[in-house]
Amino acid sequence: MQNRIEVFEQMLAVDPENTMVMFGLAKECEKAGDHAKVIEMIEAYLGKADDEGNAYGTLAQAYLATGQREKALEAYTKGIEVSMAHGHPSMANEYRMTLDLDLTD
Repeated sequence: MQNRIEVFEQMLAVDPENTMVMFGLAKECEKAGDHAKVIEMIEAYLGKADDEGNAYGTLAQAYLATGQREKALEAYTKGIEVSMAHGHPSMANEYRMTLDLDLTD
């Protein structure tokens, strides 16, 4: 897995604005359990890309893994909004269920 991460990092060094590479690197870091890097890459990705919702779920999970519950709630909430705006109601419902079942006080 480290080789895949290195490949994505090299690709990003060549083209630092490539949002597909940012997202790919974030997903590889997620598999490796590097949640801080996931947050870094997804935040950079969201600053440049028009995501349809998936990245917000990835970001929320990384926030939860690093103990940042409030930021995870914000990411899921934004993910619901973006998912609905892009015609992905099932993704929005998944995020709603996660909020209701897993993150309700």
